Order: sequence, then structure tokens, then C-alpha cells
Amino acid sequence: MTQKDPKLLIQPGPQLRQQMTTPAVMRDVWYALAPTTLAGIWFFGIGALLLLITCIATAVLTEWYFSPEDERRYFLGDGSAILTGLLLGLTLPPALPLWMAVVGSAVAIGVGKTIWGGVGSNLFNPALVGRAFLLATFPIAMTTWTAPGDFFTMPSSIFALPLMTGVVDTVTQASPLGLMKFEYTDTGFVELLFGNTSGSLGETSGLLLILGGLYLWWRRDLDWRIPVGILATAMAFSLALYMMDSGRYPGPIFTALSGGMLLGAIFMATDPVTSPLTPKGIWIFAVGIGFLVVLIRVFGGFPEGMMYAILLMNAATPLIDRYTQPRVFGRGLDTK
Repeated sequence: MTQKDPKLLIQPGPQLRQQMTTPAVMRDVWYALAPTTLAGIWFFGIGALLLLITCIATAVLTEWYFSPEDERRYFLGDGSAILTGLLLGLTLPPALPLWMAVVGSAVAIGVGKTIWGGVGSNLFNPALVGRAFLLATFPIAMTTWTAPGDFFTMPSSIFALPLMTGVVDTVTQASPLGLMKFEYTDTGFVELLFGNTSGSLGETSGLLLILGGLYLWWRRDLDWRIPVGILATAMAFSLALYMMDSGRYPGPIFTALSGGMLLGAIFMATDPVTSPLTPKGIWIFAVGIGFLVVLIRVFGGFPEGMMYAILLMNAATPLIDRYTQPRVFGRGLDTK
């Protein structure tokens, strides 16, 4: 007599397979950034491609160097280093010397990620840590913008020797934020939407960034409250200033589409590691970024403030989580 196979098979947990993994989310963000990346390469030429490749390669090599020898395959396999290098490259000026990109990428991984314990442990967005270091160390190179030009034209400054800045031999042009802040000159809606303006590699085309954000929302890879809260707050604050003096302060549409607003709100502030966990905390986080970015842009010394706004709210995230955690059912909230 043979025993038939049981109709109910019991196995130890976990019995559900989680489809959303770190490598899967990283790939989704790559796909969402692909149109913006291609547009940046198209507008700023082959030099922009070399800059992106340098940032990504340096980030991966730095991750490999600092990872434990027996776990390098695991650390490199999640794809986070590639994404950090790509995001950093998209925030840089097209004519930035490649050696500076190497330094920025190494700092992004080493200081922004590895010293905190690796993936899931960092307090600040690693790509923004690298950019903040470059802006503090090389402010002139980081604020020298080139106008979109011929694809095969490469500025000689990108091949400058280490510790040398190099001379930008292409047409330079103030970014839309710079024109508004220092010359009170507005940039057209169409230019901001489609990206034919000067600026960082990945911040010029508002339309492509929005499409990437919609893809991530469809894939459930981001919390919609963060970009919506940031944009709504920034636009409301800028509208109030615009109604006070329309000749001096930018309007809400310009605020939303210019600079790194969309790139930061969609792809950097939404980092689940560096943003709050509770719904209430997420709204506080988003409103804080939206308020700070307009405050810095309008009243600060730099035309752009998205990077500083995100980093400041990253620092406040543990405190936000502490005071917005829900009360445990049946007992008081212990905040000690």
C-alpha cells in the first residue's frame, strides 16, 4: 500500500515571497531615470556621457574597496552604488573636470554610505553628500554652467589634471535659477518643460522627470506624499511671495520646474532610508523641504537650495520618527 501525496503541504515560514527587493527597486529607479539621463547626454554631448560613466565607475569601485572581501558580491549586487553614481552625475555641471567627479563619487560612497554601515544605515542621501562636498570644495567649477550644444563637442575642462580646474572653452550660460535670482529674468515654460536650458545634467527636462516619477509611483517604489508635499509647499510659498512682488520673486510654475526641484523631490527625498517612516512624519518631512528650498533660493546666497533642504531634513528624520510614532495600543507612548 502506497501513501498518496498530501493535498495540503505545510512548510515553515516565511511562506510569502516578497517581490519588492532592493535590487528590484534599484532597477526601477534606473529605468525611471533613463529618459532624463539620455536627454542630458543629448543636450550636453559626449562629455556628459563621460562624466556619468566616471561617477558610476568610481562609485562601484569605492563600494568594492570598502566592502568586506567575503561579501563584495552581495554589496555590489544590490545596485545601490550604480544608482548613487548616476544620481550624483545628474546633479553635476556638464563641464566639470572628471577628476572632481571621481572625488565626489568616492566621498558619496565612503562618507555618505560606508561609514554609516552600508545600505539601509546611512542618515543622509549619499549622492547629495558627494555633491555638497564638491560644492564646498570647488564652488567655481560647481557653478559654471554650459549651454546645450553639439553632441560631439567636449569642453576641454573635463580633462583637466588633478588639482587643476581647467578652462571651459564652450559657451557658458547662466542657469534659469541664476537668471531669476540675479537678473530677475524668467525662463519660458516650454524651455523648462523640455530641458533646452543650462543647468545640471539631470535637472533640465521637467517633463521627463515627472514621467519618471509617475513610473515609480505606478511601480509603488516611492511614497507619493513626499514629492506632492514638497511641490505643494514650495509652490504655495512661492505664490505668496510672487503675489507680493511679481517682478522680483518667481512664480509657482517656475519654482516647480526649475533647478533640482523635481530631481530632488522625486528621486532623492523619496529615499526610504533617509526619510521618515510614519505618514505624519512624511508630511512634516516634505513640508520642511518645500519651505526650506524656497527660503534658500530667495533669501540665501545660492540660487539653488534643494540639496541643502533635503540634507537638513535628512538630519531631522530620526527626531521626526521619534515624535510621530503611533501610540502602542493599550499603553502610553514612552518617549524616553
